[in-house]
Amino acid sequence: MASIANSKLLHEPEGIPNIKDAFVVIVKTEWNALIIDELERGCMEVFDQYGITYKTLVVPGAVEIPFAIQQCWVNNNAITAFIALGCVIKGDTPHFDYVCQSVTQGITQLNITLPVPVIFGVLTVNNLQQAEERIGGPHGHKGKEAAITALKMMSLLRLLAKPL
Repeated sequence: MASIANSKLLHEPEGIPNIKDAFVVIVKTEWNALIIDELERGCMEVFDQYGITYKTLVVPGAVEIPFAIQQCWVNNNAITAFIALGCVIKGDTPHFDYVCQSVTQGITQLNITLPVPVIFGVLTVNNLQQAEERIGGPHGHKGKEAAITALKMMSLLRLLAKPL
């Protein structure tokens, strides 16, 4: 089972970079709003702590996230990272599998094609309890983790722009 205890993500020795000139766009869904709003709050808390400028865009569902990110980039390439926030809860039909596959492939494709990081903050869970456990429960706060990941990836991108 994945747990924040198995990660060095939040450990200072690996560093959380000090990036003051970043602009991050959070793209969140309307579905499962209580969970999504808490994920967004976690992102905003981290960005406020580190002085990061951000904006939130809202899309109807998880499948629409990659399109919104791609169009946002086309129309504004001053963005330094994107965070995709969604929560897909398994139901009684295969729809869950199609949505999860679609959003995962879309975000992966964006990570390969866009010159800025696209952070996967989409929860894919079996039930509401599992989602709640990922917004401050035993599995950490996935919104905060997504924001920290964005900071670290922006820092890595800047490091890779220089000769190693």
